Amino acid sequence: MDINYELYKVFYHVAKTLSFSEAAGELFISQSAVSQSIKILEKRLDVSLFARSTKRVSLTKEGEILFKHIEPAIHLIDRGENQLLVNAANGGAQLRIAASDTICRYYLVPYLKRFHLAYPEVHLRVVNGTSLRCAELLETGQADLIVANSPNPALTNSMQLFEVKTFRDVFVANPEYFPLGGKSLSLNDLQKLPILMLGRRSTTSTFLHNLFLQHSLDLAPAIELSSNDLLIDFARIGLGIAFVPDFCVSGADRSELDVLKIREELPERKLIAACDGMLPLSGPANSFIRLLENGET
Repeated sequence: MDINYELYKVFYHVAKTLSFSEAAGELFISQSAVSQSIKILEKRLDVSLFARSTKRVSLTKEGEILFKHIEPAIHLIDRGENQLLVNAANGGAQLRIAASDTICRYYLVPYLKRFHLAYPEVHLRVVNGTSLRCAELLETGQADLIVANSPNPALTNSMQLFEVKTFRDVFVANPEYFPLGGKSLSLNDLQKLPILMLGRRSTTSTFLHNLFLQHSLDLAPAIELSSNDLLIDFARIGLGIAFVPDFCVSGADRSELDVLKIREELPERKLIAACDGMLPLSGPANSFIRLLENGET
């Protein structure tokens, strides 16, 4: 069935706004042109797409089915056009990467350096956000590639995932304030101590709360912050026991902080690189993922 793309574009805007006049405004055409386009599309598909009344417009069941398929297609086309415009504005290829500040600082920096040296013509743009936020940026086309913690409920089936690193989380404390280095602690023991951890809108917080729930324990942290660096600083001055990824704890930190022994084995987590599985992987994104997978720094 040969149907002009512009007809589907008009349908998308009417279905999104449920208003012929608003759709006309978004498309910069007349309302009569919008109505005519919808009539032509309905005739060619031999279905009614909208139920019209004097006060409102609503999608029919057939219209809802079509909109479900047209919406992601329109988004893909828009994102492709926007990427071409951005590339042209930057004088060539670009790679937009989103990752948390922790992942950027403790993991990505050497890879970014290596990539920049190997591909100086590629414009790198790095955006910070929680792993949950990064997944949203990828889904809405505001990032070409993300590096995030997994498990991550914001990752979707439409995303292509690449495992690039495994790690474990640790509890660290200043032995001057918490002389626990030689003891084997249970999660129940930890529950009675002041826990320092990331805020609720983080995958790490979700992970730790779920871990305590699995052992029928309720976790009530003493302090919640948005930065692992601050958690380590607070642990260093004795405000509590910080829960952080092991790759955040450097040799210098270990001279001041003890990594506590936990009786229950904490599950391993992963860092994943993710891109939009509905779009072909760009050359720059593919090269960066290969660097991460090979551990080349």
